[in-house]
Amino acid sequence: MTMARRFFAGLALALLTACAAPEPARDADLYSALGEHPGIRAIVDETLRNVADDARIVAIFADSDIGRLRTKLVEQICDISGGPCEYSGDSMEKSHAGLGIDAAEFNAFVENLRTAMIDLRVPESAQNRLLARLAPMREDILEKEERTD
Repeated sequence: MTMARRFFAGLALALLTACAAPEPARDADLYSALGEHPGIRAIVDETLRNVADDARIVAIFADSDIGRLRTKLVEQICDISGGPCEYSGDSMEKSHAGLGIDAAEFNAFVENLRTAMIDLRVPESAQNRLLARLAPMREDILEKEERTD
């Protein structure tokens, strides 16, 4: 399977699971497969570098406190992957309110995350499991006009 096909298969899997339960089961093996805390930090750092180079979405983050964003992303991914963290940030709906994020911009962020994981050689199964846990957040991130409900 080509890298592009794997990417789109993983993206499709993540988007299809958007209707899944909002609280997926803990998966300590996922936390381990992501490289535990150091690996998750590397994934987030690489994702943010990718976003900074992505003209499609970089403006969305122009007024963000990137240090806080980094900390909360690491915390959130650690938490939902079965790690020893507890996400303490705002809800996805609250933290994205007023940003006007549409489906294309959401997908661009997912692409940047997926590219970071590929570049860091995160196993494909771990990539897909992480995306499946993040996918239910999609509806809370998109502007109401973009939601599918």
